[in-house]
Order: sequence, then structure tokens, then C-alpha cells
Amino acid sequence: MNVDRIKTMVHKISGMLVDKPEAINVGEESRDGTIILVLTVDKDDVGKVIGRNGQTAKALRALVNAAATRMGERVLLEIRE
Repeated sequence: MNVDRIKTMVHKISGMLVDKPEAINVGEESRDGTIILVLTVDKDDVGKVIGRNGQTAKALRALVNAAATRMGERVLLEIRE
């Protein structure tokens, strides 16, 4: 499935942002025809993934949206600790 490529992209980018890349997990849920990628990181790294004023999270979501739109999918990104 095309979503696996987006999951890999999110995992690689997140791995460059955090101190504990081994704690990264990108899960997948489905709600109302929308695929929701759930990015889970260590509790100490949540701030690094979200960024100042949410700018990093906003950029990650924009990349996910662009890739999903290109593939004809509707994908959202949630960030959890």
C-alpha cells in the first residue's frame, strides 16, 4: 500500500529530530475513510517533534498531506508520547 511509503518518510524524518530514534513508532488507524498515522516518540522527544509553536509538526503534516494527495489518499498525522 502507498501509505507504507509515507510511514517510512515520517519515521526517517522523525529519527533525525529526536535523541532516541529507537523509541519511534509509526502506527496506522482508519476513521471514516481517512487513514491516520500515529507517530509515537519518547516523552522527552515530543517537544522536538512538535517544535517551537508547533512549526515542526506543521511541516511534517504538510509533507504527509502533499504525499498523500499525490497518491490519491486522505492521510492525517497525530503525534503522541
